Amino acid sequence: MCCYLQVEIVEGCRLPVLRKNQEHEDEWPLAEILSVKEVSSRKLYYVHYIDFNKRLDEWVTTERLDMKKLQFPKKDAKTPTKNGLSGSRPSSPERERERERERDSAEATQAAVFPANGNARRLIPAPPGRKRKANCGGTDEDSQDSSDGIPSAPRMTGSLVSDRSHDDIVTRMKNIECIELGRHRLKPWYFSPYPQELTSLPILYLCEFCLKYLKSLKCLQRHLTKCNLRHPPGNEIYRKGTISFFEIDGRKNKNYSQNLCLLAKCFLDHKTLYYDTDPFLFYVMTEYDSKGFHIVGYFSKEKESTEDYNVACILTLPPYQRRGYGKLLIEFSYELSKVEGKTGTPEKPLSDLGLLSYRSYWSQTILEILMDLKPDNGERPQITINEISEITSVKKEDVISTLQYLNLINYYKGQYILTLSEDIVEGHERAMQKRHLRIDPKCLHFTPKDWSKRGKW
Repeated sequence: MCCYLQVEIVEGCRLPVLRKNQEHEDEWPLAEILSVKEVSSRKLYYVHYIDFNKRLDEWVTTERLDMKKLQFPKKDAKTPTKNGLSGSRPSSPERERERERERDSAEATQAAVFPANGNARRLIPAPPGRKRKANCGGTDEDSQDSSDGIPSAPRMTGSLVSDRSHDDIVTRMKNIECIELGRHRLKPWYFSPYPQELTSLPILYLCEFCLKYLKSLKCLQRHLTKCNLRHPPGNEIYRKGTISFFEIDGRKNKNYSQNLCLLAKCFLDHKTLYYDTDPFLFYVMTEYDSKGFHIVGYFSKEKESTEDYNVACILTLPPYQRRGYGKLLIEFSYELSKVEGKTGTPEKPLSDLGLLSYRSYWSQTILEILMDLKPDNGERPQITINEISEITSVKKEDVISTLQYLNLINYYKGQYILTLSEDIVEGHERAMQKRHLRIDPKCLHFTPKDWSKRGKW
């Protein structure tokens, strides 16, 4: 055994690593060594488990390494450079699936619906409509305080998405140990470019109202005596019960928007942070109590999107996940699209959790429409995919991909039909009974802005 311990493990090596699992038995998946450090004369290895999400990456000790199956990195392997960030987006499986959905749309638009109980719902192809014109962006002037310590950088792309394939080793590693935000302590999942001097702290303290980051509890307490905010800046455009939504202009409230992006980057792997928040609007969902409006989650949105994106980034903070808030954020984004008179889609690629949330929301929304259809003069009810899209503001391609994902599309007597089985119907009814949080359109006070008439962002 000693001979194995004498082998020097370097960055890029691969070997099985003991992964301690709270829910299941411990396992030994293959992992890659991303970094090595020595603490108190003891070596620690930062590992990424191959085929596992990066949020599971962690520091491990030598005892958890299976040295017998050590694989050294290939000499001709290309190592990422420190300045290897790229603004281009290569072809990805998600994009290929999107192109496939577009190819299928011509056929699937002419589908009809035959539920198992015999009530058919025919999807008649609608006449081609005019292409909707996208809004352009612009805002008022901003009072930017340069004392926040965040360096400015040129905007590299039209959105918050970038190619992550060339990230250097540093950005592949979590750099913040713990964040204290109000009454919650959060364990970050991914790298976030907070100032280097803060990354060695055991806890990074954030003001839960302005999201300013501070290095100690004493600094936070001193800050709270001066911070007058008890809710996010911007306009409150929705309130029902304890849930509120605030619309924040990335130009008018640049400090808050940048701090929000830094916090969100801790839990979003597929989004690359850019410091130019001017072209974005941020919609922050809060929960109210006697101490103020506490951030639950948010989504950002371009003021101008040529591809009908109604969401750029979307996040429910970990303490509020699995409680229905994710679907509420998604539902709110589509309510805004309804008011704007447009269909929308989230920017790709979605994270694994984001994709699950959107698929669930699209499925429930579309099934709700189909199951509410009534027979017309004894005839089976009819609806087009375009009509479903207009009612829900879900983009037509997403409607079609959801029907395919649910495996509802079949070919019957020369036409495409949708078959709603009893299992689908019962599953949908059970899911809707559990969905207690819903957006009430009557509580939304939102007037879309025509950014094209407002000059520069």
